[in-house]
Amino acid sequence: MNVYSDITQLDECKILNLPKILDNRGNLTVVEELKQIPFEIARVYWIYDVPGGEKRGSHAFREQSEILIALSGSFDVVTHDGKKEQHFLLNRSYYGLYMPPMTWRTIENFSTNAVCLIISSHKFSEKDYIRNFEEFINERKNFKIKASAARDESRLSLIKNNPTVYDASIIEIQKIVSGKGHISVAEGGVNLPYDIKRVYYLYDIPASSERGAHAHRKCHRFLVAASGAYEVTLDDGLNRRTIRLDRPFYGLHIPPGLWTSIQSFSSGSICLSLASHGYDEKDYIREYEIFKNGKVQLDIQ
Repeated sequence: MNVYSDITQLDECKILNLPKILDNRGNLTVVEELKQIPFEIARVYWIYDVPGGEKRGSHAFREQSEILIALSGSFDVVTHDGKKEQHFLLNRSYYGLYMPPMTWRTIENFSTNAVCLIISSHKFSEKDYIRNFEEFINERKNFKIKASAARDESRLSLIKNNPTVYDASIIEIQKIVSGKGHISVAEGGVNLPYDIKRVYYLYDIPASSERGAHAHRKCHRFLVAASGAYEVTLDDGLNRRTIRLDRPFYGLHIPPGLWTSIQSFSSGSICLSLASHGYDEKDYIREYEIFKNGKVQLDIQ
């Protein structure tokens, strides 16, 4: 598994092979900051409902790096580094296109029901955008990639006692409506109560599958139905609550300490999860009886 120390290790566009964890209940791909990708995650957004023939993007970023992934369907990404143009086809959920700062990019040729997931190193700032190609060419001549700066400390939601199923909450995130396709954006500390450290998603899921069936000691999660629909059942040891997710512009925030299972997947479902922590097997509680009897120590921050 690759571990990147800073952004300078990748200074050109490149297809990254992301891990694909095969499972007959549905496959899983994980993207963790400074492991599978060479930057810290500040923002995650996804583009969907793009009409045929439309293009997205046609801009560059001065400081921001991105990873583009075809969660569903396919599309082309046309990039320009100031000297040469490149074309990339994204059509697999386990491929990610890395784009460093000062890369002009246009996304086009969206297939039916395509979903484009974008993981970004910076929060939104209009000043970071270059929307004129000639201006981009002029700025690119004197550009040098800088090492990524450390971000603020995580801002985890405070739940002082063991959480109940009613501490989980539906969060509606902004849906930026456009005739060229819609965008929804999740940012740590802005519309999520924690910084995003890891992104993973389930796909190719049989309808009869059940996923999850575990709890976390300290990790917060935000689940979104990027495509299709599914149900999430929460259990705090005393109460149960089932929530249906079926829209890409809202999701379910699940604090640590809740047993979670996911089921009733519709055809073509994609379960997108934004996590507050990197992967750590010690953070998982996988035995329900141990969880229910309270024989574990939570680390709720």
